[in-house]
Amino acid sequence: MITINPPVAFKDVQIEMAHGAGGKASRRLVEGLIVPNVFPPGACEPLNDAAYLSVGGVRLAMTTDSFVVRPLRFPGGSIGELAVNGTVNDLAVAGATPLALVCSLIVEAGTPTEVLHAEMQAIGGAARRAGVIIVGGDTKVVEHGKADGLYITTTGIGHVDARASLSAASVRPGDRILVTGQIGDHGITVLLARGDIDLFADLRSDTRSVQPFAAALIDAVGGDLRWMRDPTRGGLATSLNELARDTGLGIVMEEEAVPVRDEVRGACELLGLDPLHIANEGQLVAVVAPDVADLALKTLRAVPGGEAAAIIGRVEVAPPRTVLSVAAYGGTRVVDMLVGDPLPRIC
Repeated sequence: MITINPPVAFKDVQIEMAHGAGGKASRRLVEGLIVPNVFPPGACEPLNDAAYLSVGGVRLAMTTDSFVVRPLRFPGGSIGELAVNGTVNDLAVAGATPLALVCSLIVEAGTPTEVLHAEMQAIGGAARRAGVIIVGGDTKVVEHGKADGLYITTTGIGHVDARASLSAASVRPGDRILVTGQIGDHGITVLLARGDIDLFADLRSDTRSVQPFAAALIDAVGGDLRWMRDPTRGGLATSLNELARDTGLGIVMEEEAVPVRDEVRGACELLGLDPLHIANEGQLVAVVAPDVADLALKTLRAVPGGEAAAIIGRVEVAPPRTVLSVAAYGGTRVVDMLVGDPLPRIC
């Protein structure tokens, strides 16, 4: 059943941009307003990136996501690529092999045909690279000025690997936490691409399918793979806080071990942002049993694009429901979920 612990009350008088940023406000909206009214008790499993269901004895995963990024194209990717990769990744971190997607478009009147054509090519190319097929969709056109050019919603279904039993309930004290590469590239790339800030950095979005990483981990460590998540909106900090909350355990993170490009770190320092809160679109964070951590790291680094994978922390009994970051000099700080809406639309 859906479990909200602790219970959340939604008392905001109107919806603000922060409610879509993936942090605390988003959690209040989903858990305090949407879930109690939409899902009857016992209707589905705990809230995750994908829902599990069984059809004819086959275990499937299903997920849906909407993409509202601006600008539509940015260094390293576009809204079309995000729409495919984002949904494929939600299935991958659920331990599922993506099978098919449906894609819905909301197109703003006045959008140049060449722009829409480019995004259809981006969707097709990303689907082919991810090994998933587009099987249907829907198209709507709205008045000029109502949709930032193009919004895309993708829904995907995948077949769950029987060797993968992933859940926060599987996580144990002593387990190790890994990431597949540098964090924050996507969020900072899109922020700078908007041109609202007079900064330059040679960055590209990390948008890609993480299915190769997820599949390699399942092959290598099987049941010793406890949990996975793709740290998109709200970044790595929000994903780890959700894990800490759902397990009731503490997360101790070695901050110097978290891979961050100098360009991302520098931009964050200038803008007063924390790289741990910046969105990613091509990384996953995984929890594995301690005795297979080195094997898991070696496995991730052997996947093309995973050379910067790192073990960044561990699960502890205390501090409960808290993410604690330890600096190289020994200082510590509590890392909270994203609060507010520090970035423009990035996914």
